[in-house]
Amino acid sequence: MRDRLTTIWTLLSINIRERLMYRGDFAFATLVRFLPLVTQIFLWAAIFRVGTATATGKIQGYAYGDMIAYFLLANVGRAFSSMPGLASGIAKEIREGSIKRFLTQPVDLLDFYFYARMAHKLVYYVVAFGPFALVFWLCREFFPPLPDYWTMAGFGLSLVFAFLIGFFTESLIGLIAFWFLEVGSLIFIFMMLNYFLSGHMIPLDFLKDRMPYAVDLLIDYLPFQYLAYFPSAVWLGRYNHTELARHLVAAFLWVLALWAINRLALARGLRRYSAYGG
Repeated sequence: MRDRLTTIWTLLSINIRERLMYRGDFAFATLVRFLPLVTQIFLWAAIFRVGTATATGKIQGYAYGDMIAYFLLANVGRAFSSMPGLASGIAKEIREGSIKRFLTQPVDLLDFYFYARMAHKLVYYVVAFGPFALVFWLCREFFPPLPDYWTMAGFGLSLVFAFLIGFFTESLIGLIAFWFLEVGSLIFIFMMLNYFLSGHMIPLDFLKDRMPYAVDLLIDYLPFQYLAYFPSAVWLGRYNHTELARHLVAAFLWVLALWAINRLALARGLRRYSAYGG
């Protein structure tokens, strides 16, 4: 146990120092990511202004303020769940043969990338906390009153599950490279589905009951909704306590299932790995 904790701390500290090596570039890239928030606010202001909303001033139950609050919260969820470069990085390790270092050293491939991503997120949150706080303060009038403690606790858990589901789905796409050397097209398709079905593009309420039954099933039973839509909906009070508990259990089961599938894919992939490359 002590050796395990030492390994975890070593991986975290090394990756944190790596992220801080180019602090200016990292901070600038983090701040630039807030620009789409500004465009979304102006976009939805224009949509509601030109009369797209119904006579009640709402679209699918969302008023203008609700929409802005939703997208701000969805970006918080995406800040936890997005894993840029993870799938392509794992695929590159497999394709170029550098995965051999995980076969000769006492470091597991998935553990290494997991703690590397955790270190990345820790640094990102430190840098992004100020801009996030400023944007939320400027848009504070769009948010409902603070939810109860159970809902806030559920919101915190939903962000943890968003991180875990986001990591395990991306890593699983990368592990497919054991069977297909080039997974760029699969990553592109996955990112499109992720962006659409996670609720990052539009709230999933806009799609339900308006799309074919098969699409409704994808929305309800695939884990994508837990990446952006679910955390936002929790804070906005769109679930009662019973529904919240049910969705948290479902998200937890998805985490367990994706972890098991990743472990199975890694074990099966290493059996057929030919150890070629640099």
